[in-house]
Amino acid sequence: MRENLHRFFRAARGAGVRVSPAESIDAMRAVANVGFSDRTILRDTFLLTLAKTQDEKRALGECFDLFFDQPELSQSAPESSSEDESDAAEPQTAEGAAGEGQPAEGLGSLAQMLLAQDRNAIAAAMANAASAASLSDIRYFTQRGIFSGRILDQMGIQRLRDDLDALTVSNPATAERLATALEGLRDAVRETVSQALLLYGREETENLRNEILRNAPLSRIEPRQVEQMRRLIRQIARRLRERYSKPRKRQRRGHLDVRRTIRRNAAWGSVPFLTAWKRKHRDRPKIVAICDVSGSVARVSDFFLLLIHSLHEVVSDVRSFAFSGHLIEVSDILESKTPEEAMADIMAKVGFGSSDYGSSFADFEKQWMNSITPQTTVIVLGDARSNNLDPRADILRRIGERSKRLVWLNPEGRMAWGFGDSEMPRYQTFCTVVRQCATAKQLERAVSDIVATYQ
Repeated sequence: MRENLHRFFRAARGAGVRVSPAESIDAMRAVANVGFSDRTILRDTFLLTLAKTQDEKRALGECFDLFFDQPELSQSAPESSSEDESDAAEPQTAEGAAGEGQPAEGLGSLAQMLLAQDRNAIAAAMANAASAASLSDIRYFTQRGIFSGRILDQMGIQRLRDDLDALTVSNPATAERLATALEGLRDAVRETVSQALLLYGREETENLRNEILRNAPLSRIEPRQVEQMRRLIRQIARRLRERYSKPRKRQRRGHLDVRRTIRRNAAWGSVPFLTAWKRKHRDRPKIVAICDVSGSVARVSDFFLLLIHSLHEVVSDVRSFAFSGHLIEVSDILESKTPEEAMADIMAKVGFGSSDYGSSFADFEKQWMNSITPQTTVIVLGDARSNNLDPRADILRRIGERSKRLVWLNPEGRMAWGFGDSEMPRYQTFCTVVRQCATAKQLERAVSDIVATYQ
């Protein structure tokens, strides 16, 4: 049973429930006290010891129901007369099922179980065969046929075929019944494998889907993928928070400060009982994000703003601005509304217009230039296409001079920079960092590098 619990914990992790080794041990101790006899109590025990949020409780409950729901052997025997049905109501032994032409002891164990319709024995044999075939290692839907064949082999399908061939000659009626029972067994095995795929292949499937999304252009995400991409962005934000918001107890304390150490230990004859270290000053993160939300880059800005504001535990001070023809601050909108409502509100106010970088930079300089300090990282997200209007690169130069870093993230490919109405070559002269940022993977890497500069 311990092995089954370990498989259940693995399935729970694949369902999105964060289960640590310590929580697994706590759950196993609790299960040892409540036992396995009452399925409801067992389910509640897992919910209390493993789930931390309502979403995890829902996912864990569905995983529990799927894990402990055993597929039943389908009963697809051929129709018979009422007299045969009344006879079938009585327990039927394998010897009676085999008939006179083929004695029961001449059949293999699997044939005897199928002819006797011993469901408990068949279920136990199927479970043992699934364990021997390492069914918990299934990851992809293309492996269903492979694992189904392995389970049937472990159950003795080859001996069953031999028995079926022999019965076809000696007892055709029994052979027909055995063939029908074999089809039911195949269906049960296929259902068992499909159930295992849902349990153990979910994490691999989700990782594969996320990896494809991470490398997909954000501007070409289909409407049906938007919500999935938002979940991926939240996962990226959670990883970044876990990476950069941990207490810095393990950080390097710097070099030993010999003078301070000697002074602190003067009372002990300068024996260094107490040490003093040279600590490096670390700036508190402060980010100003300026996003182009014109029609060509609105989708990318949507995910970028969501990622930035999901990092509130890491970035102590973040202010966001959006523009097309003119610029407005959107920090309060993003913090007080859901992502869908926030972006709808932002797009209604300044979105989908023709981008005018010069006018927008002028708006920022006039109203919010004082928000930039030597500790501020300014991030501009946009394609730098100003529709042949004055780009006001002089304002961008002043922003770069006042800030700690000026980072430009461009969703267009580098081959397009400088062609048509693109002002990217002029703007990048005043930027500390310029990057292409067209996918979630590139976006994660860029934001991670920005936050890492404050560590």
